[in-house]
Amino acid sequence: MKFEMPTPAAPLKIGTRGSPLALAQAHETRARLMVAFDLAEAAFEVCVIKTTGDDRSLIDADIPLKVIGNKGLFTKEIEEAMLAGQIDIAVHSTKDMPVAQPDGLVLDVFLPREDARDAFVSVKYSGIPDLPEGAIVGTSSLRRRAQLLAKRPDLTVVEFRGNVQTRLKKLADGLADATFLAMAGLNRMGMDDAAMGAIDLADMLPAIAQGTISIERRIDDLRARDMLAAIHDVQAGQQMAAERSFLAALDGSCETPIAGLAMIDGDNMWLRGEILKPDGSQVFTGERRGLVTEGRAMGKELAQELLGQAGPDFFVAVDAG
Repeated sequence: MKFEMPTPAAPLKIGTRGSPLALAQAHETRARLMVAFDLAEAAFEVCVIKTTGDDRSLIDADIPLKVIGNKGLFTKEIEEAMLAGQIDIAVHSTKDMPVAQPDGLVLDVFLPREDARDAFVSVKYSGIPDLPEGAIVGTSSLRRRAQLLAKRPDLTVVEFRGNVQTRLKKLADGLADATFLAMAGLNRMGMDDAAMGAIDLADMLPAIAQGTISIERRIDDLRARDMLAAIHDVQAGQQMAAERSFLAALDGSCETPIAGLAMIDGDNMWLRGEILKPDGSQVFTGERRGLVTEGRAMGKELAQELLGQAGPDFFVAVDAG
């Protein structure tokens, strides 16, 4: 490898949001690079960048994401810093990432996927079936809201924004009877005991790319390219190719409930997908099985199948609502 290694005097700068989970993901990335290249921690600098989505006043007011923007809420400022040369790479939760990157940036490195399932969190109830009629469930996810209402239209769903710690505090304060978090985030922070348990995939298909960390870089930064190649997880990349292809062929914003998961067994892939009305009144599901190498094409085909079921105006009607 013919590139200059980062040093304490000239560290590789890792951009990230400032939440505990985001920092845990940045630290995992740093640790993997340290091992891959036998470098000291001081050869890296973790740079916290505040994004629009992290605005405390909007979180405390539980302003829905779709009101203030889209997926770019959690990436715009970080990507601007990278394009300006203020950071070298950026660590993201892949489910927050738009399917297309700004000119000059590329997202093609993924770390091994954690548990992709959602977690049920409550101080009073052990699972969705135990929630009494009219119970209040807090979530900022349109997908989780729609999936829950599809099965339990008798429940009351309220907006519930913030990082993991903020949402757990809101729950403890009695603002809701239950909420959902990603098992991956809880596991990465050593907080899996906060959940009553993981929700079966048959009951709640996860968000596209849930549980996967992605690393973004400048296209022309060859050192970052070669260093990141050493920690890229091939299977996670194959899953993301299928799932993000499915998302790209549908809509890809934070304004429509979309779920999907690709699972790999040897050379074979099983891709499941789901689109829903925000109120859970309509749910369209489908799946594809094929070779891992066909994942990207499978994602596109599955999206077309679901759009065929739902009709051409499905997402237009959702956005209008």
